[in-house]
Amino acid sequence: MVAPASAARHDRVGMELYLVQRLAVAITLGLLVGFQREWSASPVAGIRTFTLITLLGTLLAITTETLGAWPLVAGLLAVAALVIVFSSRATHDPEHPGMATEVALLVMFVVGALVGLGWVELGLLVGGVTAVLLQWKAPLHAFVGRLNEQDVRAITQLVLIALVVLPVLPDRNYGPSGVLNPFEIWLMVVLIVGISLGGYLAFKFLGPGTGTLVSGILGGLISSTAVTASYARHTHGHPSLVNLTALIITIASTVMFARVLTEVYIVAPEVLPEIAAPLVIMMVILSTIALGLHLSGSHGSATPGMTDEEPSALTAAILFGALYGAVLLAVAVARARLGSGGLYLVAALSGLTDMDAITLSTAQMIRRGAISGDMGWRMILVGALSNLGFKSLTVAVLGDRRLTRRILVAFGLAGLGGAGLLIWWP
Repeated sequence: MVAPASAARHDRVGMELYLVQRLAVAITLGLLVGFQREWSASPVAGIRTFTLITLLGTLLAITTETLGAWPLVAGLLAVAALVIVFSSRATHDPEHPGMATEVALLVMFVVGALVGLGWVELGLLVGGVTAVLLQWKAPLHAFVGRLNEQDVRAITQLVLIALVVLPVLPDRNYGPSGVLNPFEIWLMVVLIVGISLGGYLAFKFLGPGTGTLVSGILGGLISSTAVTASYARHTHGHPSLVNLTALIITIASTVMFARVLTEVYIVAPEVLPEIAAPLVIMMVILSTIALGLHLSGSHGSATPGMTDEEPSALTAAILFGALYGAVLLAVAVARARLGSGGLYLVAALSGLTDMDAITLSTAQMIRRGAISGDMGWRMILVGALSNLGFKSLTVAVLGDRRLTRRILVAFGLAGLGGAGLLIWWP
């Protein structure tokens, strides 16, 4: 049996060790951010100042256990006063780089306080992000400098639909069979707009001279259907672009399946193992066809052909939300009145121009147990085959005849592979 004095000593040693660990974390974070400021030759504060400020926050936070919160508040006010003094000096210095260092001092005091209060993980996160933001000054400024008004509007609209509209929508089921949930529907809109905007910005910053593979991948992330129409138009009067365009369209359609799998993983990760295998096989089939197209002709650099439409335009977002809800309703009605054949008809019609709605609605239905995983992947594949057919028609109408022949062969082979999966997959 442990003596009371020994137990008390053991507890005190354990507490002291825990406090030392918190101080060590605070010192490390202060050194990290201070090192970055020292390296950038900040005239305000460097490695010692940042370390001391962070350490001060931790020590004052530790004292709150015995002295209350007033020492921590007083310390924050003191650091804020120092920041105000630094800022007032900066207003008279035209070469002052900005207030990032002054604000970082305040942030690191709070980081030290978080660590001192025991919120070590949060302190590590905030301290790490602070160091990264300070280090990425030039890339961030360059990024903003290359954005035009349309890009800023697109980003602002994404923030609007994600952080303003989404939180106020009711998370309840309405309509026939309770399939319409406003919050879930708009969440799908946010997901699709975010993916499309990410691909759009990536293509913008990589530039139209990027390689064929990257152009096809980013095209698939934005919209493989829009990319098909956009690139096909450029082949009229430019026969040298036919091979390149066929390859980009095929790669974008391959990425469409990767996008489908990613969307399912995001909204219903437990569903993915049930449906992944046949869709991955389709992706492999299209990848093989793309490789064949690459080996069968010469290809240059990607040319400007990406759609210039704003991927996060509110009108497009609202239309997608309406389409997603319509698909949910149509599937519910078809399942009740027409059986499985009606579900496949809905999938084919939905997939003509857009795969996102049928993919997300199907994943949600599998998750809720409304349909089986086997029927789910078959619906998604029927929609994908319908989408390939629509893109073939788009190329036939907008593109060069040689491009049409290549796409018909490529997508025809993919269609045969998909039909084989639908018929013979166990």
